[in-house]
Amino acid sequence: MKSFQHMMMPLMQVPKVFNHTINALGEGPLWHPGIQSLFWFDILNNTIHMSDGLNHKSWIFECFVSAAGWVSNEKLLIASATDLRLFDILTGASEQICELESNDNSTRSNDGRADPYGGFWIGTMGLAAEPHAGSIYRFFEGEIVKLFPNITIPNSICFSPDKKFGYFCDTPERKIMRVSLDQKGWPSSDPEVFIDLQETNLNPDGAVIDLSGYLWSAQWGASRVARYDRDGCFVSELKFNAKQISCPAFGGENMSTLFATSASVDLEDANPNDGKTFLIEVDCVGQEEHRVII
Repeated sequence: MKSFQHMMMPLMQVPKVFNHTINALGEGPLWHPGIQSLFWFDILNNTIHMSDGLNHKSWIFECFVSAAGWVSNEKLLIASATDLRLFDILTGASEQICELESNDNSTRSNDGRADPYGGFWIGTMGLAAEPHAGSIYRFFEGEIVKLFPNITIPNSICFSPDKKFGYFCDTPERKIMRVSLDQKGWPSSDPEVFIDLQETNLNPDGAVIDLSGYLWSAQWGASRVARYDRDGCFVSELKFNAKQISCPAFGGENMSTLFATSASVDLEDANPNDGKTFLIEVDCVGQEEHRVII
């Protein structure tokens, strides 16, 4: 029998708007633990945003950018449509670290996250979400390696707090997969189904795992982030006043603030909050985002 503590619902405050910028495709929220600021992307507008809750800054790139990991208090590793780049927060300058499907102008980067071993996982997809046009890669110790090919829309990249498992999904398949990791963070088994949403018609997008090992899944088109326990069983949901919630991230001073990006693209009946970035206080603690080692 589960304990009462494990059955408790998250602290149910109403989500608030963290930043009022309307993003066409808000994605990739990253709380930088060193500078206590949230970064996120508007993929379709080639933009990365940064805010500490008071001050907001943004940078525009020449191509799509979608995900990041922190390297230092001054630098991020950023995934673009054609490469991984080292980005200087202070100057706005960037330099290429490695190519990412640079010879294929029909794909772009999508979901990504630093792993517990200093690596960085990044997914690619077709510009029009063509079936099986993308892959999931891992950047580690200066090299980039393809992990999983034939992905349509890569999402839900996250890692268990004990460093034993990585998670990902191909959104149209409606299954969040789990894969065992070896002592250097490489997949050591075939992926297995962790959460099966096929019968629900829910579309798993970005995901993050808290310190208790519970997975929080943004579900595109459902106005929610859903919480699942360590066995992949549904626990609770957070509802947002935006239809297309795309990705959650833990942050804040105590790592108990859940941020969530959203998108306004392709919404004929968009409400004023669609595309904004939200926050809500929850009754659990998230993992700090891991540092990417260059």
